[in-house]
Formats: sequence, C-alpha cells, structure tokens
Amino acid sequence: MRTIKLTIEYEGTNYAGWQVQPNGLAVQQVVEDALARLTGDRVRVSSSGRTDSGVHALGMVACFRTEKSLPLRAFSDGLNSILPPDIAIREAEEAPAAFNPRRDAKAKLYRYTILNTSRRSPLNRLFAWRLGGELDMPSMVEAAGHFIGENDFGAFRAANCAARTTVRRIDSMDISREGDIITIDVVGSGFLKNMVRIMVGTLVEIGRGKLGPEIVPRLLESGDRRLAGVTAPPQGLCLVQVFY
Repeated sequence: MRTIKLTIEYEGTNYAGWQVQPNGLAVQQVVEDALARLTGDRVRVSSSGRTDSGVHALGMVACFRTEKSLPLRAFSDGLNSILPPDIAIREAEEAPAAFNPRRDAKAKLYRYTILNTSRRSPLNRLFAWRLGGELDMPSMVEAAGHFIGENDFGAFRAANCAARTTVRRIDSMDISREGDIITIDVVGSGFLKNMVRIMVGTLVEIGRGKLGPEIVPRLLESGDRRLAGVTAPPQGLCLVQVFY
C-alpha cells in the first residue's frame, strides 16, 4: 500500500470549503472524484486542515493510500487533466505509511490580503477585502504583536467551532503594505474556525480607530467574542504553506 502526499492549489470561490459536506460542493469531493476516475477506486483524501467557503489555498497538503502502481506523474499531471481549472495538484510525492497531514504538521502560514482603496478593482475582488478610508498601520502592527505566543483564542473563533481546546500558538504575525495592498501573514501551530478572519477583523477595527491595540490582551484574557472585531470576508484569506 502506497501513501501519496499531494500539495494542492485552489481558488475557493465556487466551493463550500475544503471538507466534504452535504450543503455544497467541496474541494475534497472534487479531488476524490478525480482520483476515482484516474485509479478506478474510491479513496478518501485526508488533509492538513479545513478551509471555509470562499477561502483559497496555495499549499493545502493532503494524502491518500492506494495499491495502484501508477507513476507519481499520474497523480499530478494526470489528475490535473481531470480537475477543473480552479483546482490543481502542485506536487505529488511518496510519503511514509504513517504520514498524517494534520497530526504531523508543525505550523501553517495563512495570508490575508486587504485592498485599501475606495475604488473597485475587478481583478482583486475575488482575492482581497476592499476597504476604503485610511488605516493606522502602526497601531495595527502594535496590536499584532500581542497575538504572538501561546494563548487562549476563545474570543477569536466562530460560534459553531467544535474544537476541544481554544489554546493555540502564534509564531509570527507580519503586516506589510505595498501601494493599496496590505498583506497580513500569520504563522501558527493551528487555527480555530474563523480565527484568522476574526483576528484580521479586529486589526481593521484598530486601524480605523474604533478599538485600541490594548484590546487584544483583553480579548485573550476574557475570551469574549463580542468584544472583538468583525469576521473578515473569506475571499481575502489563503492557506499559503504547511510546515512539516
């Protein structure tokens, strides 16, 4: 039995997230259907995590097990000839039998993109949150520093998050600007449902002067979601890389 590790890129606009679910078409389902056509067998693809509806990925890591002796190129180029244009296999490689893409992950890098202009941008509309008005970048950077370390992120998760513990580790949170594009890169051990999007929404409220940077330690201490900012829209978020 072989274990095949896939690195998958996808545009999440047309999908109800990564995980197979009854209320919409998921990326996982499309990949599994393509594998069934390629191998003639139904296989279950396990992943390094989930992405929400409308969220993108540059480096989602997943794996499956197969007895087929197809060359690795069949699981990259072959799958790509079957998959729709908004999903692609970037790399296929052999992995140890015990490889678990979720359990073995050391950290993940998510990137959130903000288009800070009042003018519409058709080319960016599917990949950024457009915000008019000036944002206070130094205050946002100051606030971001409070997220670093191991903390209880109960105030930064969706109401229907099913995680058993809300403690997570954030290794870095870098904010940069080039022209109208603001990029927020977050590296951490793992993330709760909507966690990055609520963190970004809170930073935006701070950038607008509606909250102060000192709200972040208060939120981490209180766990009160009501005090945090809005949940940023999904199209600005992308899973860039999973580290092993």
